Amino acid sequence: MANSKKIYDVIVIGGGPAGMMAAGRAAELGQRVLLLEKNASLGKKLLITGGGRCNVTNAEFDERRFLAKFKDAKKFLFSPFARFSVKETIDFFEHKNMPIKIEAENRAFPVSNSAKSVWEVLVAYMKASNVEVMTNSAVSGFQYAYELITGVQLKNKTLVQANNYILATGGTSRPETGSTGDGFGWLKTIGHTVIEQSAALVPVMIKEKWVHTLAGVSLSEVKATVLQNNIKQATATGKLLFTHFGLSGPLILNMSRDIGELLKYGPVSLILDIMPGRDMADINAEILNKLQENHTKRLRNALSGLVQTSLLNAIIKVSGIDAGKPANSVTRSERQQLVQLLKKLPMTPTGLMGLDKAIIASGGVKLEEVDFKTMRSKLFSNLYLVGDILNIDRPSGGYSLQLCWTTGYVAGSSAAQKSL
Repeated sequence: MANSKKIYDVIVIGGGPAGMMAAGRAAELGQRVLLLEKNASLGKKLLITGGGRCNVTNAEFDERRFLAKFKDAKKFLFSPFARFSVKETIDFFEHKNMPIKIEAENRAFPVSNSAKSVWEVLVAYMKASNVEVMTNSAVSGFQYAYELITGVQLKNKTLVQANNYILATGGTSRPETGSTGDGFGWLKTIGHTVIEQSAALVPVMIKEKWVHTLAGVSLSEVKATVLQNNIKQATATGKLLFTHFGLSGPLILNMSRDIGELLKYGPVSLILDIMPGRDMADINAEILNKLQENHTKRLRNALSGLVQTSLLNAIIKVSGIDAGKPANSVTRSERQQLVQLLKKLPMTPTGLMGLDKAIIASGGVKLEEVDFKTMRSKLFSNLYLVGDILNIDRPSGGYSLQLCWTTGYVAGSSAAQKSL
C-alpha cells in the first residue's frame, strides 16, 4: 500500500458545498488542508441546485423561526447556528463580491442567477488559503484505532493521513452527481449508527393523465390539501409545477414526505385550490361576467385570461363540459362546477419519484452521536461530520445549503482549533 509522505492537519472528504466551506475555513486558520473529491471536478451537485441558480440560503434572520423548519433536529442546531447562521452566510458571500438578492418566501440567490458564482467564491476561498485539492480521488474507507481515525485509504491503494478528518460526502439524492452514499458505509464500518436513506424532497407521481399534459405549467401560488379517508392530513400554500409524471415545485416537494408516508397506509387524495386568495362567490362573479361579455364566443375562448390557457382547457375537460359550446348556453350548474374545480381540483398521488429525482434524502448519521458544538463525532475524537451526512430533514428554500455552510464552517473552525 502506497503511503502519502505528507501528513496534513486536516483532510476533507467530499468537494461539495459543506466540504469546500470546511476546507476553506480550516485553511484560513492556518491549517495544511487536503480536499479529496472522487469526481473530476468540485461541486457537481452545487452547480445544478435551484435549477442552476443556486438558492444560497433562506433570508429568515430570526434564528428560532429558521430552525423550526428543521423540526425534531432543531434542538441540535442552536449551537452551530449561533456561530455561523444566515447573516454570516450572506456576509460571507457578499464580502467576496457575490451580491445576493432576496426573492419570494425569503429565498436568497446570487444576483447573477448563476450557481457558478457560488462555486467560484468557494474555489477562490480555498485557493487563497492554499487548500490542496485532489480530484478523481475515490475513497474506499477509513483506517482507525483506539477511537482515532489514522488514515483514509483511496481506491488506488494510496493511504493519506492527517491529524483531523472532515467527512462531507453527502447523501444519496441525485446519484449522478456523485452522491451515492459512500460515507454511510464507512461510518457503519467504524461503529456509527446510520438511519436508512429515503427520498425526502421529491416530486410526486399523479394518476390522472390530464395532469401529465400540463407538463411545464407553473403556478406561483396554489393551496394543496392532502386527504386520506376523507380526513385532512396536511395543507400548505406555495409554488407548484406540473410535470410529465405529476407534480413538483417547492409546495409539492415540501409535502412529499407526508404523502409518501400516508401512501403506506392506503389511497391518498390531493386537492388543489388554484385561486387560494379568492372565495367561490368572487370567482363565480368573474366567470359570469366573462360569459356575458363574450356571449357569442365558445366557452374556452370566453374564459380566456381566467387562468393559464392550458390549465383552463384541462379544467374544462375534467368538468365534462363541451369546451366548444357557446358561452350563452352555459348553464348555472355548469358554471358552478367550474368554480368548484378552480377551488377544489382533485387528483390522485400514486407514489414518489426515486432518489435520482430527489432534492434531498432523509436519513443519515444518528444525531445523538455528534457533538454539534464542534460537529465532531462522539465515537472518534478527530472525525467531524457535516452537511447531508447528518440525519436532518429540512424543507426546500435554501435550508439545505445553509446547513452545509453552517456545519462546514463550524467543523473547519473546530478541526483547526484542535490542531493548534
